[in-house]
Amino acid sequence: MNGKQVYTIEDVARALGVSKTTVSRAISGKGRLSAETRRRVLDFIEAHNFRPNAVARSLAHSRTFNLGLVLPGEEQDIDVAFFHACMLGVSQVASEHDYDVLAVMDGGESTRQIERIIDNHKVDGVIVARSTDHSPVQSILRQRKIPSVIVGCTQDPDMLYVDNRNQEACRDLTALLISRGMRRLALLGGDESYTVNRSRRQGFLEACRQAGLPGEEQLVIMNIDSAKVASAVARSLEQGAECILCTDDYICNLALPQLRELGVRIPEDVKVASFYDNTLLEHVLPSVTSLRFDAVELGRAACRELLNLLEGREAHSRVLPAYQMVLRDSTK
Repeated sequence: MNGKQVYTIEDVARALGVSKTTVSRAISGKGRLSAETRRRVLDFIEAHNFRPNAVARSLAHSRTFNLGLVLPGEEQDIDVAFFHACMLGVSQVASEHDYDVLAVMDGGESTRQIERIIDNHKVDGVIVARSTDHSPVQSILRQRKIPSVIVGCTQDPDMLYVDNRNQEACRDLTALLISRGMRRLALLGGDESYTVNRSRRQGFLEACRQAGLPGEEQLVIMNIDSAKVASAVARSLEQGAECILCTDDYICNLALPQLRELGVRIPEDVKVASFYDNTLLEHVLPSVTSLRFDAVELGRAACRELLNLLEGREAHSRVLPAYQMVLRDSTK
């Protein structure tokens, strides 16, 4: 290409009069090889700007240089901006270290896809984009001893995780709204088997208790989906909610049309906030007060810890400290 020689391992071996195995050993640093021979191979590679292709590289290192990224299989969840941003962060760090990312869908009770890529040795390690209770995927990864990192807190001591300060951030936003005179709050939340939803609920209840508002007197409705959101919104209004808080942008985007359909004015009749932000909440009218986390950095951090595992470096579970409370028109 452009008049330049493109070298393969065979070309390097032929030019130096050595075997392909010798070249592979020099590249990988593994196997018995004299220092002089290794130096000759590496000098030739440097002089000719040789880069082994992915297959040769994986054979030389006994790796695939692929990372698996397990995304939620539910149609509505895959559209959530968080997973797109998290995937971008994972892909950025993987690319920086010459790894590729293989997306895998979480099939719920079915683990056929993740087992297939493990059995066929298609990945060196796996990042799971959402932490859930009793996850069959996480069980498979633990049983097979596959290097793994979970995005979201997990109680499994054998699994590394990277998470945001969800409980603390939700507590702080709830406390701020209470300090502005709101005493009757409703929390509309998603699936309680997701650890992030439980963390956000705990932050909400903690702020209520600290403000002298017993949590049992606040309206908390969890496990909401598109079929249940209308009744949850109606119940919140019937019980006099001054502010409706949603555990994430997905739930908030379901609740807003219901409020409009009922003729409820935001923020005049009821205020609305979300425990997770996205661009839709910023540009809807009125714009919605939210918590902003850096999902791209969360994905990057998860990928860095997985690469630490794969490279034999020290790896740790981490909680990212940064978040923002973005105050918008919906709570004025």
